[in-house]
Amino acid sequence: MVINKLLFVSVLILTLALSIAGQQSAGLINNTAGRQATSLSGRWQIIIDPYETGYYDYRYEPRGDGYFKNTKPASPSDLVEYDFDSSQQLLVPGDWNSQDDKLLFYEGTIWYKKSFNYQKKDRTRLFVYFGGANYLADVYLNGQKLGRHEGGFTPFNFEITSLVKEKDNFLVVKVDNKRRRDAVPTLNTDWWNYGGLTREVKLVEVADTFVQDYFLQLKKGSLNEIAGWVKLNGNVANQTVDIEIPEAKIKQSVTTDANGYAPVSFKANLDLWSPASPKLYEVKITSGGDAVTDRIGFRSIETKGTDILLNGKPIFLRGISIHEESPRGGRAYGEDDARTLLTWAKELGCNFVRLAHYPHNESMIRMADEMGVMVWSEIPVYWTILWDNAETFENARNQLGESISRDKNKASVILWSVANETPVGDARLKFLKGLIDYTRSLDSTRLLTAANERHYENPATQVVDDPLGAYLDVLGCNEYVGWYDGIPAKADGLTWKVTLNKPLIISEFGADALFGNHGDKNARWTEEYQKDLYEHQIAMLRKIPALRGMSPWILTDFRSPRRPLPGIQDFYNRKGLISSRGERKQAFFVLQSYYRELIKSGK
Repeated sequence: MVINKLLFVSVLILTLALSIAGQQSAGLINNTAGRQATSLSGRWQIIIDPYETGYYDYRYEPRGDGYFKNTKPASPSDLVEYDFDSSQQLLVPGDWNSQDDKLLFYEGTIWYKKSFNYQKKDRTRLFVYFGGANYLADVYLNGQKLGRHEGGFTPFNFEITSLVKEKDNFLVVKVDNKRRRDAVPTLNTDWWNYGGLTREVKLVEVADTFVQDYFLQLKKGSLNEIAGWVKLNGNVANQTVDIEIPEAKIKQSVTTDANGYAPVSFKANLDLWSPASPKLYEVKITSGGDAVTDRIGFRSIETKGTDILLNGKPIFLRGISIHEESPRGGRAYGEDDARTLLTWAKELGCNFVRLAHYPHNESMIRMADEMGVMVWSEIPVYWTILWDNAETFENARNQLGESISRDKNKASVILWSVANETPVGDARLKFLKGLIDYTRSLDSTRLLTAANERHYENPATQVVDDPLGAYLDVLGCNEYVGWYDGIPAKADGLTWKVTLNKPLIISEFGADALFGNHGDKNARWTEEYQKDLYEHQIAMLRKIPALRGMSPWILTDFRSPRRPLPGIQDFYNRKGLISSRGERKQAFFVLQSYYRELIKSGK
């Protein structure tokens, strides 16, 4: 099938515009952690609405008196069939599935409501910021619609300066996590469809003219030159912007153009960020009455032939894949979850994590910056989405742009991934090539990858020759020899052929095992089978000349509706090296031993 020509015309225009202006996700405020903000975390009133009664009337037309109005009866004779104030409550951030047993499998609409007061200030603008809402969010303040956001894992915000009152504000969010064939991800996934306001919600205060966005990283190919841009929002023409890195004794000034944009470039003598030394600098950006502070690490990431170069030196990515599953159960969020998961990864010996299969919460990326863990970040372009649908492409492009916008200044992110396990075809290639071009227009400093397809050339040879690889910097490849493909010993006789002179990451391999289920190594679902598979896999991977990293599947067991086997899976994918209760399986120590060997050898 041929993708709608209008799709590629619009992408071309947008890509050219972005490459000139250096902007992304117009309107999104960068680094809300460095701003004056008021958290709206805590208990929100909710109404469960599987028939969307609060949005449509019986004729399936939008209601003018919907739940977003938060209507109260004026007299005992008034008919109002809902009441947020006496309704159930849920914690935000948080998913609804893990907070209420009856909502474990629920897919549909839930209305959230939060009341707040706000003291207005002169020359101050106010935004409401959402770290993420899964999946489709309609947002209202005091009965007025602010807008809609699609995509469950990326941030968005709305300005509410003119609508906010000093008392009795009510923020209502309609969140709908129903899966759709034309969505990103599509109907079928292998993770839990956690619904709700799963990430932080807060009020962010900024000046009339404020630093909306900025991009400050080492210029590609350089170890001592910072390049990028800053973007103001407000009265923006000919404004001076100061950029300071006090520890490095750097202070630079630039002047914005009529659109509030100013390029940045200057030399800097810096200690470079790496897993061994995750140096972060305090960076302060000031313009007029506005200032924002960030903590940024500076490092280069490039390829040369089959090598991945960090700060000019070859590195092997000792990794593990991670889903955004909290060690406490439910969707992970916040510093505590991030610290626990990354500490477990480092206990394995990892210097790298693949954050699958969607952008994880910002706390995870910031913690990776602090702990010195490199990151593969991806969007949920997964399996068989609608490659020839223009709206689906725009959705994917928008999620990609919002992800890059949020994390483009994070040193830990070294790889942007545009897809996972997508079947080879012309429409798919054009779709993904459009995403790749878009990514390069937004960020030239990082490497691009995807989990590519591979096939057997003969019974003993696996070939990585996906045509998508020609457009990528690093080749990813998922393979399940020994689990979905034969038994573990099958790996012993396999060789791998990579047709491109590029680095290869084996981005997934693994086997299911229930912690504490012991038996013969040939018995599936046992820890012994999983352990044996890892031993055979490591022996096979040692022989791949182009291999420069691996991220086995997966750090911890995670919920999945695709996994119903009673007594073993119980709706969990059991490929974790750590159980859902934090217990280490035998294969954990096999991988740990291999990574310690690599560390000892200098990799």
